Amino acid sequence: MSTPDRSIEQCVGPDLENIEVMRNHSVLFRAECKRLIQDTDKACKRMQNDDNKQLDQRVRDIQFLKKELELKLEEIILEIDVLIELQRRVGKALGACKEPLRVTVVCLEERMKRVPPERLHDEVDRELLRERGVIEGVASLLERVVEQITEQIRLNRSIKYHLEQDLKEKFAAQCIDNSCALMTAHSTNNQQRPKSTQTLLQSFTVTPEQWENISDINMAKAEQQQVNSLSLRAMVESLLEQTLADMQKQFQATTETFQLNVQEIKSAKGLMEDQLAKILFEFASEQRTREDLQVAVSDSEHVLSLAQARLVLRRQRPGKEQCHDPAQNQLLAEVQQINLHINRLREAASRSEEQQRALVRCQLELQENIERKSSSLYIDEVVCAQHREPIIIHNF
Repeated sequence: MSTPDRSIEQCVGPDLENIEVMRNHSVLFRAECKRLIQDTDKACKRMQNDDNKQLDQRVRDIQFLKKELELKLEEIILEIDVLIELQRRVGKALGACKEPLRVTVVCLEERMKRVPPERLHDEVDRELLRERGVIEGVASLLERVVEQITEQIRLNRSIKYHLEQDLKEKFAAQCIDNSCALMTAHSTNNQQRPKSTQTLLQSFTVTPEQWENISDINMAKAEQQQVNSLSLRAMVESLLEQTLADMQKQFQATTETFQLNVQEIKSAKGLMEDQLAKILFEFASEQRTREDLQVAVSDSEHVLSLAQARLVLRRQRPGKEQCHDPAQNQLLAEVQQINLHINRLREAASRSEEQQRALVRCQLELQENIERKSSSLYIDEVVCAQHREPIIIHNF
């Protein structure tokens, strides 16, 4: 009876071996969990440390690019300011062309008021036309330069805007990465977490190379615009010097031509005035000569009357006494000679009168020419000179 009872006890009691196995498995699992927790903690700390290093590196990269961008932005802002000042100078130079051009046109119009014989297309007119052409050419060229500078300023401002936007985004990214570096595991409890990692991955559309290339492209564009600005400024400076030299040279050439023409007019006027004085003197002398001839004719006529009276009286001699004696011959010859002299004197008086009329015509012609020269001289030496005297072509 004892043996069957013992078997029943064994079947009904706990399976101690199985329990021991389960307990051992539990111990092993707990140990494994502890190691897993430790490994996870180490991994998290290592990854957090790596994250902080990467974030620090990222912040340094951003700071480096920010400095480069800020430097480039300062340079482009300075270039814009320089171009604006250059644009002001070119505008001032363009404005400075207006008055010389107006004066040149006025001088051409004033010289058209000369009397027709003096209204010649002379060297002064040619120089004035050249001067007008030079000034108009300079003004047209400066207008195109202003347009070029305006366009370059627009391009520089465009790249300035992109640099500022890049800097703004870099600053925002730096602030975010700084905040990320300061974050801890306990500071994220109240922050909203993304629904999935896939969502995070989809939000990053720019690779590190593309990110760096964006700033490189902006800085390369800025450098190119700086080069273009420097080239434009050098061209404009050279152009301002050349146009200034051209205008000054032409203005001086026109002024010298005016002065030469004034001297020529004065010289011609002086010669005509000298000639007029000689003509007036000659007219007075001719007048005296004519008066002397008239006196000589009158005196000769008195002598002729005397000889004729003697001949008439001698005809009253008695018939036998009226011989053709030497006295009669002398009286007849005297009458003939005196008539000849009187005719010659009257002829000379007539020629003298004609000579006086010719001298009067010369006098009138000289006086008219002198008046014309005086009018031309007044226009060139007074009117045009007064208009041109205030004009000073300064450095642009």
